[in-house]
Amino acid sequence: MPVPLPRLDGAHVVVPAPGPGPGNWAGAASATLVDGTIYLTYRVRRPLGDGRGVSVVVSRSTDGVSFEHVCEVRREDFGAESFERPVVVRTPEGGWRLYLSCATPGSKHWWIEAVDADRPEALPAGRRTRTLPGSDEEAVKDPVVVVDDSRWRMWVCCHPLTDVGHEDRMTTRLAMSDDGLTWRWDGVALAPTPGSWDARGSRVTAVLGTDPLTVLYDGRATAEQNWHEVTGLAVEREGRLVPERGNPVAISPHSDRALRYATAVRLPDGTTRFYFEAARPDGAHDLYTSLAGG
Repeated sequence: MPVPLPRLDGAHVVVPAPGPGPGNWAGAASATLVDGTIYLTYRVRRPLGDGRGVSVVVSRSTDGVSFEHVCEVRREDFGAESFERPVVVRTPEGGWRLYLSCATPGSKHWWIEAVDADRPEALPAGRRTRTLPGSDEEAVKDPVVVVDDSRWRMWVCCHPLTDVGHEDRMTTRLAMSDDGLTWRWDGVALAPTPGSWDARGSRVTAVLGTDPLTVLYDGRATAEQNWHEVTGLAVEREGRLVPERGNPVAISPHSDRALRYATAVRLPDGTTRFYFEAARPDGAHDLYTSLAGG
């Protein structure tokens, strides 16, 4: 069967960039389907002078296109210099959890914070756990979280901090958990491909299937392409994820060409709804949705 993929052609803008021009981005989203409602969370970013990732928004929709605001958290409430990709999930116990990618002020370090609440609207005041603190050697951010029957898996984007000036490099590692708060590492899930379009970094962004494991991921070839990643496809073969096709599967035709942070929601009718951040002609990034399959 063909693998469904995100497409900019015919896509709808779900959340526009907060302003015109480079550095104004809405995206880095993740989404989940709960009782017929899609819950979408994303970060709002402004140019460096305005402080990078300034907030994370949780919203919901019954049609997948028009969303209503549920709540918002701001970086200063977490002592973070910036936010990047969040994840919202319904826990097996019936509660709600928001994972936040938080930048340590004045450094290249990132950590992942979890916030728990009984209702999505209560997440800004929820119980906090620094679930993956990172280290002096490694920054951790941009999780992809899958939970089923109390088995938690997290694909984590890891940045090495030991080689100054090269902290932008990305490798995805897999972590496992019994409760989604205390994690144990389970090896490298996806590494960059030397000499290819993803030689500088590979960041898993969406799990499309588990038999075999099939993922979308962000990649780039150079440090100069940081923040301008494009989307690739990888499939598990002989126990490891292997990039497919040797080239990206989704790119914006505009400005910096970024089409990144794709997330996927499998719908009851067999279609897949994608959400992704993509560049527009003026260099800003909008958050889009597209529908595939059937």
